[in-house]
Amino acid sequence: MSFINGKTLLVGSAFLLLCGLGISEKANTRTQAQTTTQTTQNKPNVVIFYVDDLGYNDIGANGGTLVSTPNIDQLANKGIRFTDAHSSSATCTPSRYSLLTGEYAFRNNAAVLPGDAPLIIDPDKPTLPAMLSKAGYTSAVIGKWHLGLGDGESPVDWNQEVKPGPRQVGFDYSFILPSTGDRVPSVYMENGQVLNLDPADPLNVSYVEKIGQRPTGRENPELLRQQADNQHSDTIINGISRIGFMQGGKSAEWKDEEFYRVFTDKANTFIEHNASNPFFLFFSFHDIHVPRLPHERFLGKSPLGIRGDAIMQMDWITGQVVAKLKKIGALENTLIIFTSDNGPVLNDGYQDGADSTLSQHQPAGIYRGGKYSAYEAGTRVPTIVHYPAKVRPGVSDALVSQIDIYASLASMLDIELGDKEAIDSTDYLATWLNSDAAGRTELIEESYTLALRKGDWKYIAPTDKPNAWIANEKRIESGLMPSPQLFNLKSDPQEQHNVLKQHPDKAAQLSQRITELVNRQTR
Repeated sequence: MSFINGKTLLVGSAFLLLCGLGISEKANTRTQAQTTTQTTQNKPNVVIFYVDDLGYNDIGANGGTLVSTPNIDQLANKGIRFTDAHSSSATCTPSRYSLLTGEYAFRNNAAVLPGDAPLIIDPDKPTLPAMLSKAGYTSAVIGKWHLGLGDGESPVDWNQEVKPGPRQVGFDYSFILPSTGDRVPSVYMENGQVLNLDPADPLNVSYVEKIGQRPTGRENPELLRQQADNQHSDTIINGISRIGFMQGGKSAEWKDEEFYRVFTDKANTFIEHNASNPFFLFFSFHDIHVPRLPHERFLGKSPLGIRGDAIMQMDWITGQVVAKLKKIGALENTLIIFTSDNGPVLNDGYQDGADSTLSQHQPAGIYRGGKYSAYEAGTRVPTIVHYPAKVRPGVSDALVSQIDIYASLASMLDIELGDKEAIDSTDYLATWLNSDAAGRTELIEESYTLALRKGDWKYIAPTDKPNAWIANEKRIESGLMPSPQLFNLKSDPQEQHNVLKQHPDKAAQLSQRITELVNRQTR
């Protein structure tokens, strides 16, 4: 597909017409420059770097001393670094859903999806890319998708155009992993089509039973480059066993080690082709999600083993995309948001040595928990805003949420949202652009229960959901209890002391507020 917007041709035609009417080239050039300046001031490019499973302390700018992230640190040094910024959920699919819809994932029962799940965003629902298109933006998603594909009424036919998908929820261009790296189908998709698929070797996927003759990790562990738990022991692709079974599609298989180059090239091509138009790039990293298989150029370069190498690869990719923005003269007027979908995890299905090579590094810093957890490390993630044209560098302690990106960008572009559009998203544009501005006064943190931050207080709602697997398999404190918990984060940022007995009225107040927010129907 072409990324060139037809408006470029219209501007060129208008220029010729004006010259033909005798208007001087100098005057016309001045008028064009003024128009361009006015347009770019009101419509900056938007790039969201959405890293997977990156912990608060996994970047140098947040205090990680054993990781090397010079490109990310440079964004922080020249932008705003947030110390109390949150993904909306402690797991990936829900966070992505909330970012793109501006509503909490529990409203749609969004959870981590299998690789053949239907699209969980209703094509009729307003989305961030669709909203930006109203202002003339061209939008792309590149990288991990994991929001489902197809209508759910019939099984996905991977040998035809797969829809609904990214295009049907507002993206003009997509180059994606259909779900995520540890799930089949292990293929790239571009604009709804599996890339490099041979019609003579059709692709089929099953999450119910084994299909085809490919070896599995369960039956052929000797073929594995990384040993895996039972869940991740189905079809082997590129020496790694995945979740789910894949038959055919051999010519379309990805190689995990090539992600860094493939995604970077696609992103930079999109940027080049849209240099003259406002664009939105949702760069959804697979790094540092499992399976961690960084390219050999990064192997052994970190003292933290393969997870550290993957972080260095992610930082390199970030630097390459930023360099492209600078090369085409767009960096000054590009709003970059660098963040993560949830907190860190070391053991997430594969034995890659991430825990044994951790040394003194603490991925979540001082915060308790991690991915899947109701404690702070579940959603408190690295967050940086870089926008030279508008942002003065600094550090912000304001409470902010990714769910507010939707309404804040709408505010920046003077787009009025509907009553039922992005109902949980609030305009905090001033906070995103000014390190001295105040942030939210309250915030929901979603895991396998709901928690509420309000002022210095944090309340975690009780739940009876099974959660022993989080501690036993992931080795993370879940924060999930059959009785409620209350913490004062000002005096106890590590959430070590449940003070509910000392403050029952406060706990009751926050529990009631969660109920009110859950029952909210409109903006």
